[in-house]
Amino acid sequence: MKKDLKLEILDILEDNAKTTAEEIALMLDVPADAVEQATRELEEAQAIVKYSALVNREVVSEEEDAEALIEVEVTPQRDYGYDDLAKRIYKFDEVRAVYLMAGTYDLCVRIKSRSMKDISKFVFEKLAVIDGVTRTVTVFIMRKYKEQGVILVGEETDERLVVTP
Repeated sequence: MKKDLKLEILDILEDNAKTTAEEIALMLDVPADAVEQATRELEEAQAIVKYSALVNREVVSEEEDAEALIEVEVTPQRDYGYDDLAKRIYKFDEVRAVYLMAGTYDLCVRIKSRSMKDISKFVFEKLAVIDGVTRTVTVFIMRKYKEQGVILVGEETDERLVVTP
């Protein structure tokens, strides 16, 4: 299977996971069974890990879960380093993502919970007590404007008439 075809399929599915094999085949001018086979191979190789929907919760409900980014400074120990610390952190259910960073802090943790209070509790009861964690800074996400390349807020239209002298 051509690697270029697989990369093109990944690009299309990453943009819209609901795109069918038939639609992809039309876009790429290849047989649908070739797309299905390539997609299966990508899934088996774990290149496609999960299909998911991007949800704008503001449209559905006024009450949203709380989300935060937590910057974490760590001191790796003799027997375990950044990867081991990240593993201890990403096992918590509240954690959505963990990134190794270059800069002031070592790790960035994205967390989602029912409330800011629950996030605070997570930080001081679970995260800050991990051996090797030396400091945390929590930043709460107040509103999302763009997520995964998609604008989530409606563009306001200016309905005033243009006045020219």
